[in-house]
This record gives sequence, structure tokens and C-alpha cells, in this order.
Amino acid sequence: MTATPGTPATRPYPPPSTARARHGSAPPRGALRDALTLMSLPVLAALALPAAFAGGGTRRWFGGRADGRRADAQAAKDAAAAAFYELDTAQRDLRISIETITAVDDSPAARRAVSDFEALGRRIDEASGQYIQAVDAHDLDRDDLEAGTAARARAELTAARDELVRVRQDLERFGTSLGPLLGTAETALARLAPAVERARQSLLAASNALDAVRGHGLRADELAARLAALSPDLTRLNQGAGQHGVAPTLERAERVQREAGAIRAEAERLPEKAAEIDHRLVSLRTRAQALTTRAGQVQPVLSELRRRFAATCWQDLQHVPEQAAESVRQAELKLREAQAARDAQRWPDATSLLSTVRALLNTTDDAVSAAGDRLTRLNAVQKDPHQEIERTRFAIRDAQRLAMTGRTTPDPRDARPLDDAVARLERAIGTLEGRHPDYWHFLTETDAVRQAAARVVSRIREERGTGH
Repeated sequence: MTATPGTPATRPYPPPSTARARHGSAPPRGALRDALTLMSLPVLAALALPAAFAGGGTRRWFGGRADGRRADAQAAKDAAAAAFYELDTAQRDLRISIETITAVDDSPAARRAVSDFEALGRRIDEASGQYIQAVDAHDLDRDDLEAGTAARARAELTAARDELVRVRQDLERFGTSLGPLLGTAETALARLAPAVERARQSLLAASNALDAVRGHGLRADELAARLAALSPDLTRLNQGAGQHGVAPTLERAERVQREAGAIRAEAERLPEKAAEIDHRLVSLRTRAQALTTRAGQVQPVLSELRRRFAATCWQDLQHVPEQAAESVRQAELKLREAQAARDAQRWPDATSLLSTVRALLNTTDDAVSAAGDRLTRLNAVQKDPHQEIERTRFAIRDAQRLAMTGRTTPDPRDARPLDDAVARLERAIGTLEGRHPDYWHFLTETDAVRQAAARVVSRIREERGTGH
């Protein structure tokens, strides 16, 4: 580059060492400008910091305080999440308990437990909604999270956690109160499978017993019909408690077991029962024949009674021969019907008919025996009435002694019937006077007097035995 005359020549700046040597310690103009620029940097930097944080996140602005509040909010969020999980787990466990109870129990207490659990479920939904809303409302991972926002997040999450904990505690207390109901339900469930298996085994045993009976030539149609009637119950047992309920299934299993057990027992007894019916047929047939013979002996007894005693002593017996013959005829007819029922293996009919035969023969036996007993008693009192009199007086005196035990005067309730008994005995003794005494009336009166004395004795002993 060429210099123009009269003007300073253009030349490069001297090196820093040359400038300092030329001007001493004063800085050159350019150096002063640079120094002023450096002095102004702190002010500019201070003015520029907010803008820098706005663009690069507040974490650098808050420093340790911001990070602490973010951490507190995150800790509250984690605690709320843990409480939410614990509540959810407790609710699931308790729902299983409620389902166990309702599967077995339909009592008012069980229905109330279900209602209370549903009410707790609504509280759980509300607490869970509060927790979810608090979580969704705050993004704790944002770089520009403000301190106030972090504090609000922590407060809301803590409140949500506290509510979740309170509800869980209430849920746990409710679960504890279900102990008796749950224990009963679990016991029923534990009984279910064994009960169903026992029912099946009982049905199988009953079927095998019927097969064994048929092997002896016995049809057992009635028992087979009862066993067949249990088939629908067996189908329901096989379908399970899930379809029909635990309690009904358990009740059905126990009923089937009882009925099948009864069928089995009757089937096993059937050969013995058949033999017993055969024996009763022979025995009752023999008894009927013997009564026919005895009934034929009543007429001579009646003839003696008519000859020796007043009419009142035998009038009630004069139709015994005809009645005995008719009863024996009816018994023999029923015996033939019972034999036909046994041959047809209609065991209930055979048993019922044999009971009828027995009743007929018992009545006939009593009537036939009454005639002979009447003659025996009349002969005895005719020969010696004093024995009957003394026997009756002893009964009265025994009652009187008991009535006076521990007393100076008798109780009117005892004295009156005993006094009446004494008077009645005296009147009965008076009937023995005359040419043809009514000995039968005398005997019936003495029987009545002894019964009256026995009633007094029974009443006294009953009262003293109970402390009256």
C-alpha cells in the first residue's frame, strides 16, 4: 500500500510490548474500551439470568430448594401409590371372603355384610378417584415445575394417601367383624366335598344291596322305586355347588345320604323281614286255631254263671261266643290276604295285615279270657268275701296313714275322698246280704274304692316329691 504526501502513513499497530513502552502505564484507547466492556458484564449478566432460566428450566433458578420440594412431592406420590395398592389388595381379599359367605349363607347377617361391603366399595371408589385425580393433575417430571405447584401436589397426594389409609383401616375392621360368618361358611365349604362323596357312596351301596336282595329271589320293588327317585338329586350333585349353591347342595347331599342309607338298611334286612313275616303267618294262624277251640269253651262257662249267680254277674258276657267266632273268622280272612301280599312281595301290605290280625286275636283272647276270669273271681268272693273286704280296707288305711304323716289334721283334699271310699265300701258290703247277692257289683265297687285310695296316694307323693 503507497503513502500520500502530507498525510500520515498508514501502518500496523505496534505489538503490545512496544505500545506499553511508548505510552508508559496508560493503556491505549482500545484497551480502555475493552476494560469498560468487561466492567459492564456483571450487570448485563444479572439482567440476562431470568431469560436464561426461562429458556433452560427453573431447576437452575431454585437450586436445592426446588429439588427438595420436587422430591417431597414425589415421595408423597409414592406413598399414595403404595396406599392405593394396599387398599386394592385388601379389597380383593375381602371380596373373596364376601363371596365365600354369600355362597353358603343367606341369613340376614350375611345380607347385611354384603350391603356393608358395597357401601365400603363406594368409599373405596371415592378415595381412589381422589388419588387418581391428584396424580393426573401434576406432572412432577416437568423441568419448569414451580415450587408452589410442587407444594400443592405434595399436599393433595398426601391427603389422598391419608384417605386411602383410613378407608383401608375401615375395611380391615369390617373384615375382622366377618370372622364368625366367614368361619361358618368355610366350615360348610370344607364339609361340601366329603358330603357329596358320602352321598355318592351311599347310593352305590344301596344299589349293591338291592342287587344282592334280587339274588335271593326278592324283588324289592318299593325300595327300587325309592332309589330311582333319588336320581334327579344325584344329577344335581354332579352338576356341583356352582350351579345350585353351596347350602342347597350340602343339604341335598346329606338328605340323599340319609335316604340311600335307609334304603340300604331295609334292603339288607329284607331277607330277615321275609322270614319274620313267614314266621308270623304261621304263629298267628296257629293262634287263631287255638282261639277257635277256646271260644267253644265259653258257652259252658256262661251256663255255670247263669245257674249260680244273679243275671247282673254275667249279662255282659252272653254275646262273647258269637263275637269270638266272628273275630276269629275275620282274622283268618286277613291272614289269607297277608299270605297273598307276602307271595306278591308287597311287604308293607303284608305287615299291615298281620298287625290287623294280631289286634283281632288280642280282642278275642281278652273276651274269651274274661268269661273264665269272671267265674274264678265270683267263686272266690262267694266262698270268702272277707278277703276282698280286708284287701280294700288295707288300701284305705294305707292312704290314711300317708295323708296324716307330718300333719295333725288331714288335708281336706285327702280326707274327703278317703271318707267317701270308706262309706262306699260299707255300702258294697251291704249288698252281700240277701239270698242272691250281686257279687259282681261288690267286686266292681271294691275295685273302684281301691282306685280312689290309690289316686290319693299318688297325689300326696307327687306333691311331696316336688316340695309343695
